[in-house]
Amino acid sequence: MNGRKNFYSLWLHLMEIGAAAGCHQRPERSFFFHGWQFPVCARCTGVLLGQLLGFPAAVGKNISCSMAAICCESTLLDWLLQYAGVKKSTNARRLITGILGGFGLAVIYVNAVRGIVRKIKSKKR
Repeated sequence: MNGRKNFYSLWLHLMEIGAAAGCHQRPERSFFFHGWQFPVCARCTGVLLGQLLGFPAAVGKNISCSMAAICCESTLLDWLLQYAGVKKSTNARRLITGILGGFGLAVIYVNAVRGIVRKIKSKKR
């Protein structure tokens, strides 16, 4: 019983972190695992996964900001189509477009840091 109580405390803490990060955490737009709702919705889950994949990929390869922007725009397009009522989104689509958006964000962050480092190095010369 103590293990379940500890898991519940951890889950509650993760839910609080998800809410503080700005996720709406709607159950109908979230994944569940063994009856436990993910701390963030399907799209935010995708964004987090995309960033986990994107940071090492962007550090290892030079991916253009244009490609990153296209990835981010897929997330925006899915959201806009859903918001306008043109096309109902699904959790699977939210996850996939979230992964693309998170990947794109990670690439943009890495490229921004690279640019700042280049400027700092060029001023030192």
